[in-house]
Amino acid sequence: MHTPFVSQRLSLFSSVGKNAPPRHLGTRLNADGEFLHELGNTVVCHLVEGSTTQSAIIKARQQLLDMPEASAHLAFTPVSSLHMTVFQGIIERRRTWPYWPKEMPQDASIDQMTTFYRERLQNFPKLPSFSMEVTGVTPNGLVMKGVTAEDDRIVAEWRNAFAEAFGYRHPDHETYEFHITFAYIIRWFDPACLPLWQRALDRCLDELRSAAPIIEMRPPAFCEFSDMKHFEELIVFDPI
Repeated sequence: MHTPFVSQRLSLFSSVGKNAPPRHLGTRLNADGEFLHELGNTVVCHLVEGSTTQSAIIKARQQLLDMPEASAHLAFTPVSSLHMTVFQGIIERRRTWPYWPKEMPQDASIDQMTTFYRERLQNFPKLPSFSMEVTGVTPNGLVMKGVTAEDDRIVAEWRNAFAEAFGYRHPDHETYEFHITFAYIIRWFDPACLPLWQRALDRCLDELRSAAPIIEMRPPAFCEFSDMKHFEELIVFDPI
């Protein structure tokens, strides 16, 4: 009997073998799919407003929204929030090194930390631009990497420079997978529905790579946020 194909990446969303809820449930969002306050700051590239890329990504996002299980299992962020994280800043619930700089008190407010980084980032070096492409689609969104090996090198240079400015490197600093989040999972999927999802995700990837082979994004920006629905740009780092 033929077993329908489900990729290893998609199988991570299956309820099989799961004894705990999805990791962001209760901190980033609740079981009703409502986003909770989770203050922090970060460095992201937003999509270029009105671009071909934005249209193609909105279409891909809608295709996932239209899947029969989507509303029960996923909480989608607004289109206006779509971005690729370049470097993870600090967040309210993670206040120990290596997620928080050693030189700042662990009870500093998020506003104090954002002010601290706004001052530190005034001397951020000028770096080259980089180009990214989509290499995968999951129920969470898009998986990204540099278009060329040189793009991978440059985006790593940006991350290293931000690590210097922020005063820490997360354990996954060297292996961080770039992505654009569409949604957060609120409950695991019945494995029976995953083959249908696999076909939809594969179709999304093919259409998106054809429509937007290079993802048009704004320059990296230092942002503050109070939840996952909006990232306010405070400092934009125009490349060389």
